[in-house]
Amino acid sequence: MQPVRQKEEFDMKRRRPGAESCGQGRTRCGRGHLRRRPGYAVLAALLVAAAGSGCAAETGGSAPADPVRVAAARAGQPGGPPAAGAAGSVAAQAEKARRAQAARAVAAKKWGLAGTPLAPPAPPAVKPHLTTRKGFEVEGGDASLPPVFTTVPTDKKIVFLTMDDGDDKDPELLKMMSELNIPYSAFLSDYLVRDDYAYFKEAQVRGVVLGNHTLNHRYLPGLSHDEQTREICDQQDIIEQQYGERPRLFRPPYGNYNGDTLRIAKSCGITAVPLWAAEAFPDRMEWREEDQDLHPGDIILTHFRGKKDWKGSMPDMIRNVMKVITDKGYAVARLEDYV
Repeated sequence: MQPVRQKEEFDMKRRRPGAESCGQGRTRCGRGHLRRRPGYAVLAALLVAAAGSGCAAETGGSAPADPVRVAAARAGQPGGPPAAGAAGSVAAQAEKARRAQAARAVAAKKWGLAGTPLAPPAPPAVKPHLTTRKGFEVEGGDASLPPVFTTVPTDKKIVFLTMDDGDDKDPELLKMMSELNIPYSAFLSDYLVRDDYAYFKEAQVRGVVLGNHTLNHRYLPGLSHDEQTREICDQQDIIEQQYGERPRLFRPPYGNYNGDTLRIAKSCGITAVPLWAAEAFPDRMEWREEDQDLHPGDIILTHFRGKKDWKGSMPDMIRNVMKVITDKGYAVARLEDYV
């Protein structure tokens, strides 16, 4: 068995099986259980909604209607004639962006966010080259293995939001994230998901990309090669069967893995292993880095959990993490556009 590169253990009596750990590195870890793009259909709906409900919010009229319902009622109405030429195209894009942000402002008020989330830049034409973070290598590993990283190389002020496990299935979260048009990726463990596959199908329809977090959320370096294969590759099969797409991204439980983990993951279709640089809770953030701050390209972890585990709900967690992200001048981008 290959040496374990991530050695931090958790008190499983205090934490549910979904709790995460930090990977081993030279920077400090917190103690924490530390496709599709979110709906362009939803985005288009919010654009139209902003023109009507956004004005009501600003002029002190009646309470703004739900942006998605307003847009649905107005769908198919013709707009003005398109502007001609390159200047017209630029102007149209600028107007589209303005309306999208106005719609997001309406949704932010509806859902009680402290501020309007910032809009991310357009995705890069070419995805950045990914390498394994220093200190996260496995013995005998090389560039052919899926890279393991906590931050995506970029100079843009963007971060990526990811949610693990699949225990709490709050329908309000689905509506909130769609109306705010905030992208996120889900890493699913089948033992928590199988009681309601339909919830995550709805998330997928709304633009969430579903990744692999193993069948039963076991500590992989303690398993045999065959046991790891079952945990990783059988979960690949289940996600493909249930949702029609085989995951490219894999997150090992607790952030723990060894050489077998990466080789097995590669053998059944995994191309990258995103870990995390920070973790979000309803009442706090926990950080991997010594400066306890966000950096361009950081991946943020949170979980599908609710009040039975946390001091708040999933929407409470989103309000907290989005305040941190927005106050620091960052936007949330779609991980799969960069990885």
